[in-house]
Amino acid sequence: MTDLAPILQAFFTDYLRTQLRASENTVATYRDAFRLLLTFAFDRTGKRPSKLDMADLDATMIAAFLTHLEADRGNAVSTRNARLGAIHSLFDYAALRMPEHAGLIQQVLAIPSKRTDKPGVAFLTSDEIRALLAVPDRNTRIGRRDHTLLQVATQTGLRVSELTGLTCQDAWLGAGPYLRCDGKGRKQRCTPLTPATAKLLRAWLTERAGQPTDPLFCTRDGNRLSRDAVERLLRKHVATAARTSATLRGKKVSPHVLRHSAAMALLQNGVDLSVIALWLGHETTRTVQAYLHADMTIKQRALDRTAPPGCPTGRYHPPDPLIAFLDAL
Repeated sequence: MTDLAPILQAFFTDYLRTQLRASENTVATYRDAFRLLLTFAFDRTGKRPSKLDMADLDATMIAAFLTHLEADRGNAVSTRNARLGAIHSLFDYAALRMPEHAGLIQQVLAIPSKRTDKPGVAFLTSDEIRALLAVPDRNTRIGRRDHTLLQVATQTGLRVSELTGLTCQDAWLGAGPYLRCDGKGRKQRCTPLTPATAKLLRAWLTERAGQPTDPLFCTRDGNRLSRDAVERLLRKHVATAARTSATLRGKKVSPHVLRHSAAMALLQNGVDLSVIALWLGHETTRTVQAYLHADMTIKQRALDRTAPPGCPTGRYHPPDPLIAFLDAL
């Protein structure tokens, strides 16, 4: 047996699942990265993935794979860096277990991430959100499900994985209604609901008629919605909403844009950044600083408080009428 297969299997079963207790999303991301890498190495060497050795995945091979991701697959730099992060994690794990490959491992670990421009935060305005929520046909069960899901997404700012992971028992609709979810990094949090969102969820749960552990938002067969299914229904409804909302035309709207929209709505209503960070499930306020840059209304209010060039500072006092009379002579 080759030396690559055992270390890769142990990396997933012992390290990711047992030691780190990584989420299913993390495991799936790493799995996809290595599936692509092993397929690329097979095409380059002619060796089947199960026959590849650690020596086959040297720095030259990894660098060629990263170039392939950008040049041939059209992946963004951020995706390239994410794939490299998965590879670095494997080689970190192998460093103490495969000392005979220490030189090769250090060369791979020395491959740097690429710097990339940080795009501005994309979000929907309140008018665009209203146009989007008006699209689903609430005379049908699927339309009522989509309307409720979009309302929850734009009000709570849950990640798409958190939305699809909700169960019927995660919705508390008594006094002080909220949704409980398992967030990124296995952090549990509760997000309050507005009366309008709670009312929609209450009606949907009655119609859903599921068991406590059943998925809150489900397919026609009662199965959990996938990430792709949410993205498809969102694209469909955005395309329809764009017919009446000119600002939605040409706008790329993903489930994460709905999350940003919820955060921006909180910010524009005067909610403190620390509260927004807690609301979204972030460790610190550093991540939500980007919303300050995206909100032009905050910058406009700051500009309105500044004095034009050449204008004297200080509090204005009207001149004494007698002195004004003398000055005018």
